[in-house]
Amino acid sequence: MNNGATIAPGYFKTLFADNDDPWSFRSRWYEARKRALTLACLPETRYASGFEPGCANGELSAALATRCDKLLVCDGTEQAANVARQRLASFPHVSVQCRWVPEQWPAMSFDLIVLSELGYYLDPEALARLAGKARQSLPASGTVVACHWRARIEGCALDGDEVHAILNERLALPHLCRFTDADMLIDVWCGSARSLAQREDLRP
Repeated sequence: MNNGATIAPGYFKTLFADNDDPWSFRSRWYEARKRALTLACLPETRYASGFEPGCANGELSAALATRCDKLLVCDGTEQAANVARQRLASFPHVSVQCRWVPEQWPAMSFDLIVLSELGYYLDPEALARLAGKARQSLPASGTVVACHWRARIEGCALDGDEVHAILNERLALPHLCRFTDADMLIDVWCGSARSLAQREDLRP
């Protein structure tokens, strides 16, 4: 872990200045696979209310919209939020806002919170506060899923493994499942420790 600071909003504003898909979310198989794996790790087929901070151009949001009755997504830059609004225009149950988290975390309850490729842009203290906000927004049986690139990103205070270690400590929730390979790490925490088989009343 290094001593880097939270990445400033201007960094993301520059990324989206002349490119509405700066991370190639639409075109790369890696990204499509990551979205599919993230959704496959969710323990419930559907959620009443979801929240995805740091939604970027809304590609993951569009996938989450198929699993949520209501979905709030946000990004800290208006450029990204505008692109996400266009991408999600066909989903009337999805709301897109411009918010910088953790400072502007919404005062709402969500039974699904998705932290994807967000944590390493925060310094450790800001990430700890974000985890606290997420924990406060979660009902007793709510779910948090986190997905992050594992390699060190230049200028970022944390890598993906360090992000998930902080989330695990600060969320203080039962750990439901993990997917990991050389590139990515996905973790799911839930207020209920029941396995999927137990949720469906299946027996070995």
